[in-house]
Amino acid sequence: MSTTASDCIFCKIVAGEVPADVLGRNDHAVSIKDLNPQAPFHALVIPVDHHDNAAASAAADPASIGHLVGQGDEVARGSGNTDYRIIANTGAGAGQTVFHTHLHVLGGSSRMSEHLV
Repeated sequence: MSTTASDCIFCKIVAGEVPADVLGRNDHAVSIKDLNPQAPFHALVIPVDHHDNAAASAAADPASIGHLVGQGDEVARGSGNTDYRIIANTGAGAGQTVFHTHLHVLGGSSRMSEHLV
């Protein structure tokens, strides 16, 4: 059973009510191009079910995070990126601005490092 929030932009994208540049879709998630890319390749992987953040998704359905990572790998590799970064911001203090679980998949830059701050 899918859960949604009526005012959530990502729920509306998943439902096809708001247009997006879709890179991939399966029963668990939709992948789209980020509107404000932070790397040459920047996709968002959005689960079909609405939960506020990755921790809430994992608590509700631990397998959901695996589905998201798998979809992230598929769209990254499909775009020619065998090396990429996956980020999940959890909470406003960590930079989360849309409170629907989503992963950022970034690639295409040889300048990425483990230095995050």
